[in-house]
Amino acid sequence: MQAYPPIRRALLTLFDKQGLLPLAQALQQHGIELLSTGGTAEALRTAGIAVIEIADYTGYPEMMGGRVKTLHPKIHGAILGRRDQDSRLMSQQEILPIDLVVANFYPFAQTIADPHTTLEQAIENIDIGGPALVRSAAKNYASVTVLVDPADYPQLMTLLQNQQGALTLSQRFAWACKAFAAIADYDRLISDYLAQPPMTHPQGVLERAPIPQTTLFPATLTLPFQQPQPLRYGENPHQQAALYRERSPEPTGVAHAQQYQGKSLSYNNWVDADSAYGCLQHFEQPACAIVKHANPCGVALGDSLLSAYQRAFSCDPTSAFGGIIAFNRRLEAELSQAILEQQFVEVIIAPEVTPEARAVLARKPNIRVLACGTNSSTTAAAALEYHRISGGLLVQESDQGCLQQVTLQVVTSRQPSEAEWQDARFAWQVAKWVKSNAMVYVRQQATLGIGAGQMSRIDAANIAIDKATKAGFDLIGSVLASDAFLPFRDTLDAAAAVGVTCVIQPGGSQRDPEVINAANQQGVAMILTGMRHFRH
Repeated sequence: MQAYPPIRRALLTLFDKQGLLPLAQALQQHGIELLSTGGTAEALRTAGIAVIEIADYTGYPEMMGGRVKTLHPKIHGAILGRRDQDSRLMSQQEILPIDLVVANFYPFAQTIADPHTTLEQAIENIDIGGPALVRSAAKNYASVTVLVDPADYPQLMTLLQNQQGALTLSQRFAWACKAFAAIADYDRLISDYLAQPPMTHPQGVLERAPIPQTTLFPATLTLPFQQPQPLRYGENPHQQAALYRERSPEPTGVAHAQQYQGKSLSYNNWVDADSAYGCLQHFEQPACAIVKHANPCGVALGDSLLSAYQRAFSCDPTSAFGGIIAFNRRLEAELSQAILEQQFVEVIIAPEVTPEARAVLARKPNIRVLACGTNSSTTAAAALEYHRISGGLLVQESDQGCLQQVTLQVVTSRQPSEAEWQDARFAWQVAKWVKSNAMVYVRQQATLGIGAGQMSRIDAANIAIDKATKAGFDLIGSVLASDAFLPFRDTLDAAAAVGVTCVIQPGGSQRDPEVINAANQQGVAMILTGMRHFRH
């Protein structure tokens, strides 16, 4: 291994002091001189570790309420100085090289997570000195090591022990890359927060700058995601892939689920698990969704999760083979046993999985078992969805639209019965999670046939009828949900011919009068939602 100069002097300035003392003790054992700022220096002195406080080192006290601590040439010159070019100047100015910087930043994310935080409080929690130190050290990785994550302290200590107190260029470069990513993420948090609607400051109301943007869509977009793991491959084996999790003070969603057993989830597993769990997010009764290739192949409510599962499975047993099963209640042992006896399954996901259920499922160790937590909707109210296109990115709000947000309008002479109303609401929620064009036939709050992803709506309707027939269902007295308006009466006529008695759809077609007239002729009740649910 190539020899590198050992670390002789380190600067530690930490808001989060996790792991500080073991690290400082290890540095001291290697004869490394320690510099530090007020709070960190006090913690080191209390632990009996020798430290030189920055104020003593520079000859300038911390000032302006702590806003200025490390912004001094004796600090940044010591970090940025190129050892092969600037050594004479550093010596003339009595600047001693700093070879290691360990820093983290004021807790801006935690500060703004409190809804009562004022703009003034948020501003005071914008760290200046910490990011400046980290940026300087990362830029000069040729001579300086920089750490921003306490999880990396043990590795540094091991390397120092094994490499006589020195690090290789590649090791310093890797941590420099991580440091720049931390700075970018910190700046993104600040930028996104300040891009919110007008705020009140003690000196007056701050309006937005005259830049065309909305609250959700800033002029410049940076994405707050971290990679916990690579995936075996993407949608196909020749595509590389990775999972990224959204950074949040309170992580929620399928990406943060706890996996109890089974091999790592594939790209397609993650997509299907998210679709299955999302399909259940507005149901209060026990519910089950079975998804295959990002489309529900069976969804049902029941008096229990077991009955909901059995009804969902019966909709399309063929497609359910190798599918993803989601529940909106705690998974118990009895239901787990029923699943093992009933079908082959790739992934099971629920808010909780009891120890007894885990013991049953452990008999099939290849099944991935996920617990998402009780407050784990797939998307937050203002979450954004991203879709890559060549040369750019499409961004939109997630589709959080639900029936509570619309005024349902019955436009036919026949009014829906109470049972049809219940089925219509259920069918509309399911249709939202089916690829467009989507047609969903329902009776007694269980799907009978689902037509998905077709280029024409009548084809989707007929595919769903064919699936229901093959599964042994008749559609007499069923309800049909369409994710978008019916462009012609042919879909209505086909539904009425197999016994559909109620249709729920957005409306909005130029041929609405024709379709409504056809419903009246067939004695079918029709409900308009005024809200579309395309899903591409």
